[in-house]
Amino acid sequence: MPQTDTVNRRIVLASRPSGLPGAQNFRLEQAEVPTPGPGQVLLRTEYLSLDPYMRNLMEEIGPTYAPSVPLGQPMVGGTIARVVASEHPQFRVGERVLANGGWQDYALSDGQDLLALGDDARPSLSLGGLGMPGFTAYVGLLDIGQPKPGETVVVAAATGAVGSAVGQIAKLKGARVVGIAGGADKCRYAVEELGFDVCIDRRDPQFAQRLAEACADGIDVYFENVGGAVLDAVVPLLNIGARVPVCGHIADYNNRTLPDGPNRLPALIAAVLQKRIRMQGFIIFDHYAERFETFRREMGEWVASGRIKLREDRVDGLENAPEAFIGLLQGGNFGKLVVSVGER
Repeated sequence: MPQTDTVNRRIVLASRPSGLPGAQNFRLEQAEVPTPGPGQVLLRTEYLSLDPYMRNLMEEIGPTYAPSVPLGQPMVGGTIARVVASEHPQFRVGERVLANGGWQDYALSDGQDLLALGDDARPSLSLGGLGMPGFTAYVGLLDIGQPKPGETVVVAAATGAVGSAVGQIAKLKGARVVGIAGGADKCRYAVEELGFDVCIDRRDPQFAQRLAEACADGIDVYFENVGGAVLDAVVPLLNIGARVPVCGHIADYNNRTLPDGPNRLPALIAAVLQKRIRMQGFIIFDHYAERFETFRREMGEWVASGRIKLREDRVDGLENAPEAFIGLLQGGNFGKLVVSVGER
């Protein structure tokens, strides 16, 4: 599958956003297709993953788990790609790999970040339930949340790539699962298709009351990936000894000032202390070496047997990635958001 294009389309970070990103923060440009040197491969992107963490990397931030995206450089992102030229002994032309090529048609790699995928019938699932988002759900829930049969597990963004996996894994472990999602259609899907026991619409004016009614015996595990008003409603319901894995807080990513109302931090700290809550943040990149192989095997078996269902929200065309990403930050996706880049 030799590469014949001479132009590499790239979506670069044009400016740093203030609040919610807009189209002006991105720029579609053209560059030459790079040539692999010794020990490198040239990758042609087929699918691009869009994920909330990318918003943080648009900021000019200090040392953290990943560097900021430099202005004028392609946005970062996981990709499914084909090897179209290889100077690397372990990768052959035509091979499909899981990579980190970013928002562009072509990328170079030295092979250290690549995972050969073989002939997967649905390769894009390796960007979702069989990839980083599913792995995030698996590690956060099982290693930190540690749900026990009969306990109540609550997860927000319940139909998203991470939340949907959290809820389904929790059901496999015998827990009672309460989802939180934006809109009646998403809540219906969480219950009827994913097998959640209950799903509460976060847009309901009586959301906090509805959540309390659904969690009459309290909450034992809350998988935190949203923050904001959802966390405010959850904290009073946490049981003694509750576990709260924290992988994100998307509701706050675009904030530039403190939210209106009282300072909520003292109430949170008091709850953590008085109820002996374990609230632990984690970055999934820290866990690949020890846990990813086990995850891929176990999650692959669950998906193949139909015990876990995966849904994609697919967008066609690299040029549409910025609009799709902005929608993701506003809760517009339904399932794992993937851009089909492919051949043009």
